[in-house]
Parts: sequence; structure tokens; C-alpha cells
Amino acid sequence: MTGVSIDQLGVMDVAGRLDRLRATFVECDALLVTRLVNVRYLTGFTGSAGMLLVLADRAVFVTDGRYREQSAEQIGGAGVAAEIVVGATQAEQGAALAAAAAAADVVRLGLEADGVTWSQQRGFAETFAACELVPTDAVVDRLRMVKEPGEVARIRAACAIADDALGELLPTLADGPTEREFALRLEFGMRERGASGVSFDAIVGSGPNGALPHARPSDRRIEAGELVVIDFGCIVDGYCSDMTRTVSVGEPSSEARRVWETVLTAQQAGCAAVAVGVECAAVDRASRDVIVEAGWGEAFIHGTGHGVGLEIHESPRVASSSTGTLAAGHIVTVEPGIYLPGIGGVRIEDTLVVTPEGPIALTEFPKQLVL
Repeated sequence: MTGVSIDQLGVMDVAGRLDRLRATFVECDALLVTRLVNVRYLTGFTGSAGMLLVLADRAVFVTDGRYREQSAEQIGGAGVAAEIVVGATQAEQGAALAAAAAAADVVRLGLEADGVTWSQQRGFAETFAACELVPTDAVVDRLRMVKEPGEVARIRAACAIADDALGELLPTLADGPTEREFALRLEFGMRERGASGVSFDAIVGSGPNGALPHARPSDRRIEAGELVVIDFGCIVDGYCSDMTRTVSVGEPSSEARRVWETVLTAQQAGCAAVAVGVECAAVDRASRDVIVEAGWGEAFIHGTGHGVGLEIHESPRVASSSTGTLAAGHIVTVEPGIYLPGIGGVRIEDTLVVTPEGPIALTEFPKQLVL
């Protein structure tokens, strides 16, 4: 697979997202969106500086001079009805937003509670002195949980690129590369196939390093007969992929094989539990029960999964403490693991889209232990 044509991935209804957001307003009359990932979701703008004020019947986007042309092109190209204001300073941008809020008679202005620092809140209190500032809890994030077909297509494309790159490079593990060398080759392979970047720095943990769930690739050489945990992903048009495979170059020990087979069974049980209306905690429990029964419950030290989209980790969480319920259009990972300090680890992960007919795996690379 080489190259990705965004035109073939379908159009996303970016323009319709503002009205869907407005329909959720309860505790506020308007919302100031400051998290850049949410600004992107609502407008299509991909720059590093911008805020969006969503009012009952209009929207105002502010940025600085660096993004004058880019914002007009991206927001207009997405069909989003938003007034664009370019201010040379933050004070100018704030004044434009305050004027828009005043013109709309905004009484209660919502802020993104998880995206505003204490310092920013104090500044907004001065800028919007005529408004009562109220915290909102993940109102945009909840919209983002349900993916449109165009979003699913982009994540699927990112998964396909990752699948293809791993398929080409996995046999090279037999040559004894270092963890770092393999991670770099994997990143290059995905970029070569059209990815715009990586979802996160690849995790390549061989031998005892595999016992670290977020092992950083080192100069340790990958040796025959040991487990290698490979967790990686890439980005297509802003959307992430995520997959983990654990393999062995040559025959592993009987104990390593038993750990791998236990994790595979746990992963299959978790995937089978994914369905519309199922509690996220129940998916975690389906995977975790298998590992607990095998005697390694204390070695499964993280949640079973997470949402994937414009961010590599987003809602919904799939963990024992989760309170959410899966719905059609959610995209989640299922990635149980067993980690044995000083020995090694196993994690197997797929990215799944929840549909009324059942889960569909977007990551399709085979699960095989021995190369």
C-alpha cells in the first residue's frame, strides 16, 4: 500500500457539528472552545493558535496573522459558517470575542474545564467580565466519540498503512536490529506509505524490556527466542491508528508461549464483548477474567482499552473503573497484557469500530507468535 488519497476517504460533515454542539448547551448560553483538537473537529482548522466562540446562532474564530490565509481556506473549505477575526495580539483577539458575546447577550459562558489553565481562567474572567464563566465537562469530546463514516474511513486507512508496514518489516527482526532501529524503520515505512506522522512514539520492547508497558526503544538488540512487544500507529488526515503485536524470533520458551496464548484468549474475549449497549467496564472484565483465572491477574496493570480518533487516547475508556456504555460509531482498542518484571511481557491490541451488527476490526494484521 503506497499513498493515501484523502478524496477517496469520503467527506466529513464538519459543517454540521456546530449545530449538534449547540443542541447540547444546558448550563451555558455559549461555549468558548480552546482545546485545539476540538477547534479542529468543529472547524477543520489545523493550526497551532486559535479559539472558537460558539454562540446560539453564529460562531467567531480568532487567530493571529500567521494563520490568516490557512484559517480562511480550511474553515471555508469545510463549509463551516464562522466569522474569522485575525488579531495581532491576544488582547485584540479577546476583545473581538468579548464583543461578540456582548452582542449576543451571553449571560453564562462555558469554558472547557479540562482545557483551561488557572492562569487562562483568570484572563478570561477579565476579558468576559460581563459574563458568568461556567465549567463544562467534555461537551465536544462526547460528540467526538461517535465517528462519522468519513472518520472511520480515515482511521481504517491509518490502520491499513500500519498493517502493511509491519508486514514488510517484521521478518527483519531475524537480523537482530536494535529496538530503536526497528522503531525508526517502522516510522519511515508508515510515512513512506502516506502517513503524515505517527500516533505516538513506537513502543518496541524486547526480552525483559517487554515488561514495561510503555517501553522506550533502546539500543538493546533483539535476540532469538525472546518476546518482542511492538505497539505503534500512524496518522491519516489527523486521525490515529493503534495496534500491538507480540512476536518471537524463533521458538520461545514454553512459559512465554503460555503467557502469549493467555493474552490472545483474553484479547479475543474482550473483542467478542464489544457491542452496542455494553458497559465499557464489562469489556474490561471479559479480558481481565481470563488473565485472572490463569493466575496472572496482578500482572495485568492497565485498562483494557481506550477510544481512538483525532487523539490516540480519547473517550470512551475501557477499564474496570469506566462508567460509560458503548454506542454505534465508537472506536475503541482492546489491548490486555501480562507483564513479568525481569522476564518480559505480552500485549495484543486491535482497534475496533462498534456497529449494530457487532464489532469490526480496523487493524487486520495476523496474530502469530513465532516468526
